[in-house]
Amino acid sequence: MTDSEKTPGGASGGAAAGHPERTVGHTGEESHPPPPLTVTDVTVRFAGLTALDSVSFTVEPGSVHAVIGPNGAGKSTCFNVLSGVYRATSGSVRLGRTELTGLAPHRVAALGIARTFQNLALPPHATVADSMLLGRHRLTRAGFLATGLRLPSAAREAREHRARVGEIAEFVGLAGDLDRPAGALPYGKQKLVELGRALCMEPTVLLLDEPVAGMTADERRRTAAVVAGVREGLGISIVLVEHDMGVVMRLADAVTVLDFGRRIAGGTPAQVQSDPAVVRAYLGESPQSAETAANEEATP
Repeated sequence: MTDSEKTPGGASGGAAAGHPERTVGHTGEESHPPPPLTVTDVTVRFAGLTALDSVSFTVEPGSVHAVIGPNGAGKSTCFNVLSGVYRATSGSVRLGRTELTGLAPHRVAALGIARTFQNLALPPHATVADSMLLGRHRLTRAGFLATGLRLPSAAREAREHRARVGEIAEFVGLAGDLDRPAGALPYGKQKLVELGRALCMEPTVLLLDEPVAGMTADERRRTAAVVAGVREGLGISIVLVEHDMGVVMRLADAVTVLDFGRRIAGGTPAQVQSDPAVVRAYLGESPQSAETAANEEATP
């Protein structure tokens, strides 16, 4: 493994040197450590089908918490509840003391929870800079009239937003691509644009839905380095859904395992990968084989 693959600050892209300081939006105020994200007995039913059944876990401040499981386990439903797309039938989701259950997605986002999606959702002809600027929308204070008239306050805010986009683009390894159409970039870089756009929201919690899906081995290593840099350099709590067990083992501090909508295991990656229930439901092999396979994936 090269130095650039080991650390997010490598020249290969991802968390470039001089990462953006951890501030709230563009106010210049120092941020506080993120509050815990607590999921308590969340159940989701669709016309009699139980997609999540009394699922509970806690994302500790500044940690990477992976949610894994086979297809149909309830991972996407869980993410949709956390981001406000779905409303839980029962149970509670709290960010610190703030109840999120039942809030609309834009209100959840306004509280500091940003999300990427498994499938890319980038404007096809917008530049990387403009695509990332969309993440600044919730932080914009200038009104339509002030912006349209190009009042000094609106112009100053626009410059500040673009400067922040530049800092975040450097952090994720896209500084040289800001003026390029996002849709013209290689797939791995397009995924980084979506990650950068989410970071532009200045979140306290980042929900990453299969961030390395479909990537080459080199792209996976680089993206994993950026995600590690987000946690280490920015102190953002991360909830990660990912099928690549090597990435999960390298990045996660804690893992929750779902199967048929139920939480069947939880703990550190080492604890989970040798849990007999996980082996039967998710890995489909002996604990020794599962551990060997995960360790091989974790070694570039």
